[in-house]
Amino acid sequence: MAFDIKPKFVSFDMNGTLIHFRIGDAIRRVLGDRLPPELAEAFTRVGNYYRFDECMGEYKPFHQIVTDALVRTCARFGVEYREGDGQAVYEEIPTWTPYPGVTEALNRLAEAYPLVLLTNSDDAFASQLADNLQAPIEVLITAEQMGLYKPRAGAFEYMLDKLGAAPDEIVHVSASPKYDLRTAAALGIAHTVYMDRGFEPDEPWLGHERITDIADLPVLLGLPRP
Repeated sequence: MAFDIKPKFVSFDMNGTLIHFRIGDAIRRVLGDRLPPELAEAFTRVGNYYRFDECMGEYKPFHQIVTDALVRTCARFGVEYREGDGQAVYEEIPTWTPYPGVTEALNRLAEAYPLVLLTNSDDAFASQLADNLQAPIEVLITAEQMGLYKPRAGAFEYMLDKLGAAPDEIVHVSASPKYDLRTAAALGIAHTVYMDRGFEPDEPWLGHERITDIADLPVLLGLPRP
C-alpha cells in the first residue's frame, strides 16, 4: 500500500528510528560493576522515562538531559553516580551508526523527496550523526535550534514553519509514538509512519502506517522497488 499524496517533504526522527540509539549499552559500560546485572533491565526502563521527563521542562542542553536523567536513575536504584558519568555516556552518541538498510532507503527516497531530520540532539552531535547516515539531508532541525524538545508541540510547529509546509504536506517517520507520533497526530499530521523497532508498543489508533523494514518506506511513498 502507498500513500495517496506526494508530500513536499519526508521528515524523520533520527535517534532510535534511523540511528541505532544505544544509550542503554553506553550507560552499562560507564557504570560497570556498580550496576548489578539483575537491575539492568529496570534501570534502563526507568532511565528512558526520566530522559523523556527531562525533555518536558525548560530547555537545557542535551548533555544535561542525559546527565540529569542518569543522576535520577542512579538515585532511584541506589547505584553510585560519579562525577562525569553522564558526560561519558553523552560523548559516545556521535559514534552511533544507522540501522541496517537505512542508508540505502534514505538515498532511494532522496531521489524523489527532500529529507528532513527533526531530532532531540544538539547541533554538534546531530550534524555528526546525520553524516553517519551517508545520505543527502535537506534540512536538519535540532532541539538546540528550537529551544525545546519533542514531544512538545512546539517542535513540530517549528518544523512546519521552517519548511513552509502544511501538516498534510509532509510524511513523518518515527519509531516512537511517545516522542513523535502522538504529537504529530494531535497537530493534524495525518500521514505518518511507525518504524517499529520493537522498543515501544504500537499505538494504531494514531492512524499511522506501520512498517518493520525500512526498505518498505520508499515503496510506501510510491517509489518502485529497485
